[in-house]
Amino acid sequence: MYFPVADIELSPLLPPLIACAISFFTSMAGVSGAFLLLPFQVSVLGFDSPAVSSTNHLFNVVAIPGGIYRYIKEGRMVWPLTWVVVIGTLPGVIAGVLIRVIYMPSPKVFKIFVALVLLYIGVKLCIDIVKQKKNRAKRERADKSKATDFTISNAKINYHSLQYSFEGVVYRVNTLSLFTLSLIVGLIGGIYGIGGGAIITPFLVSIYRLPIHTVAGASLMGTFITSATGVLFFQILASTSLGEMTQIGPDYRLGLLFGAGGLVGIYLGARMQRFFSEKLIKTILAAALLFTAAKYLFFS
Repeated sequence: MYFPVADIELSPLLPPLIACAISFFTSMAGVSGAFLLLPFQVSVLGFDSPAVSSTNHLFNVVAIPGGIYRYIKEGRMVWPLTWVVVIGTLPGVIAGVLIRVIYMPSPKVFKIFVALVLLYIGVKLCIDIVKQKKNRAKRERADKSKATDFTISNAKINYHSLQYSFEGVVYRVNTLSLFTLSLIVGLIGGIYGIGGGAIITPFLVSIYRLPIHTVAGASLMGTFITSATGVLFFQILASTSLGEMTQIGPDYRLGLLFGAGGLVGIYLGARMQRFFSEKLIKTILAAALLFTAAKYLFFS
């Protein structure tokens, strides 16, 4: 099948299979898998115009709803956290799209940017995994793969703090701090084309010490809404003079095929998440991030 915007030809079975495999594991950490699909498109498929970012956003829009449904059904969607993330990332993602199109159209510059972002996230996760051993007593409840009650309760928010209860423990974060982080994440996510989930999740679990089993749903919901905004904004820019100079709008054929596979993978990953320990989920995510960052920095 020929994909006109990406200007590539490949089997229509490959995109959904790749997306399904990646999303199954990454969705357990509240990440759609777009941050790994983008390097695949750039390095393997040779799709490196700004349109690859909008196509990645389209993948998120199609793929994420299955995971969101699963987390809501299981009572593991922290709505106050979700809305702070969404409100913070939306203006950031719009600014990020403009930066990507105007200042980072070069694949070389873009790859360096992507590598540095992934490297930072991967190192943060590794540090958190090591520190987790020192806090085993507090975190061992999240490592019980046979836990029976994963529901979230007493979620509240005001101008000062956001809090909720999970497995008998109350977690609190500063609302303004979380909003500021979300704004920065939206900016980076808009440039990268991932919606921000792969960036904000490590911060939520490493800095704010929130259980990864509770932030995954909010992260996916935030990524879904910001990615929908990103697709719309990219499409608007494609109709302007900028769209005449380079490909900006998404490759809908490729994005929908990736999204179809991601829809299945994310749903299954969300369903199986409670049976995987927090440490294992973080390790898988960190390994994928560091591998991709190293490839971009040293082998491209």
